[in-house]
Amino acid sequence: MILATLDTKSEEVAYLRSEIESLGGEALVIDLGVVGEPGIDADVGRSDVAAAGGTPLAELLEAPTRGAAAPVMVSGATTILLDLIRDGRAHAVLGLGGTQGTSSCTAVMQALPYGFPKLMVSTVASGDTAPFVGIKDITMMFSVSDLLGLNPFTARILANAAAAAYGMSLRGGTVEAGEGDRPLVAMTNLGVLTDGATLALELFREAGYDVVVFHAVGSGGRAMEQLMKEGVVGAVFDYALGEIADELFDGLRSAGPERLTVAGSLGLPQVIVPGGAEHLGLFVEADTVPEEYANHRHVFHSPVIFVPRLGSEEFVRVAEEICARLQHTTGPAGMLLPLQGVSRYSVPGAPLHDPASDLAFFEALRAGIPEGVELVEIDAGAEDPEFVRSAVDRLVAMMEPADRESAGT
Repeated sequence: MILATLDTKSEEVAYLRSEIESLGGEALVIDLGVVGEPGIDADVGRSDVAAAGGTPLAELLEAPTRGAAAPVMVSGATTILLDLIRDGRAHAVLGLGGTQGTSSCTAVMQALPYGFPKLMVSTVASGDTAPFVGIKDITMMFSVSDLLGLNPFTARILANAAAAAYGMSLRGGTVEAGEGDRPLVAMTNLGVLTDGATLALELFREAGYDVVVFHAVGSGGRAMEQLMKEGVVGAVFDYALGEIADELFDGLRSAGPERLTVAGSLGLPQVIVPGGAEHLGLFVEADTVPEEYANHRHVFHSPVIFVPRLGSEEFVRVAEEICARLQHTTGPAGMLLPLQGVSRYSVPGAPLHDPASDLAFFEALRAGIPEGVELVEIDAGAEDPEFVRSAVDRLVAMMEPADRESAGT
């Protein structure tokens, strides 16, 4: 499925279609344009797209603006594509555009299922692509030149894009809920917890569970919770909560106000560890300590990622926020506290070790954790094998009743 505006990209779209057909595929063109005349015929015309978006094209043309038209065309194309995917008639989507076209095409792609191939050829793919990719598996390809007519250089780029999209379509599919007879476990991780996460993976696999790991740097936590909403994830080992600290103190790992609320509201079994919540991650000039953190213990995770340790009052704020986000937990849940340090940075002998701050944090959690969340304290560090085994065993025990019920026993 090719998404583009055919008033400005018709020559390029025709070339993409011919390249896909030369490889043995079939390309269906969806026109997202509104005002200009399309240069080629679309398989799904702009009138159909606008109607599927809830507004007749004639109405959009009465006083056409991008602000009014784009949401309608995005909504319509999304509806059409989701129907085609559901009916097994679409196997990949290929978008083409500049700034405006990229915004519209990737907004459609962000609404499509995980696993369905999504490729965007864009003039802005060499910059910050986060607004276009969001938390979906969208592949961005930089067009290098502007997309205004064919030439030998642009044709080579588009031929590569056509081949990539066709290749992905041959293996394309979606990530479905309920694959297998046991819940898929989601686990968060940070670099300061990787040894523990590696052990947890081994233990879950020994117990017969598949695990998908999310790097808890903002996008990872949001993607994990989106998969919960879509029913793909059935249980959660939330091993890293640095995203909560960074949300409060403007760090790079912020995952937004919904983080740590979704599993509880859905009633999913979850074990929570405040891993990595004792420090922030901040982008800085190489090897530069920000003035406001000059009096904090700190390390550099890399030359441009500054990691300050939170003081007692700051760490208490994190604890209070964690407790607030868990207030509406409805399913089985436990929080495990590693009393010897919540990451390798803060265990005894490590550069961010601060027992007074840890004590204040743990006291705040003891005082504020909701009654429905079991609080378990273990005199070990977050990566220590005895701690990790206890956390994994607890989540496995939570999941086993669901396994027995699904097996009819």
